[in-house]
Amino acid sequence: MEEKVYNVLFLCTGNAVRSIMAEALVATMGNGRFRGFSAGSHPAGSVDPLALEQIRPTGYPLDQLRSKSWDEFAEPGAPEMDFIFTVCDDAAGEACPYWPGHPITAHWDVEDPAAATGTEEHRRAAYHQAFHQIRARMGIFVSLPLHMLEKNAIHQHVTDIGRAAA
Repeated sequence: MEEKVYNVLFLCTGNAVRSIMAEALVATMGNGRFRGFSAGSHPAGSVDPLALEQIRPTGYPLDQLRSKSWDEFAEPGAPEMDFIFTVCDDAAGEACPYWPGHPITAHWDVEDPAAATGTEEHRRAAYHQAFHQIRARMGIFVSLPLHMLEKNAIHQHVTDIGRAAA
């Protein structure tokens, strides 16, 4: 029997840093079991270069990453999502579009590294910390035996992942 490939959408306000990192990480860490997508409520229009710097070592094709509106995923013909995670408090508090298929949702807040000030080294460290936090959560998520769990148990697991300190 062929294993199901899960579609996972990561939401943030600008879709330039955290949701982009998560999109790349779920795809690269998921061993073909997950397809990652990302979007924003108010997309920045471009991907942050310091985010790309963190993603580059994963081998994810950087040219596939773009800042886009979450409305793209609510349109007819869009991929149906199995999971939707917000990775910033602002997006978690906004009224989201209707998502067909009743995906499992959870909030995985990650501090915005783009808000870091100070030296270039300090700013890069903030991006590295955010990337590390997302990667740690992703490691737990992609190792869940999703095919063996019922929907309520999966929802509880993904919610717990977002509450855990990285």
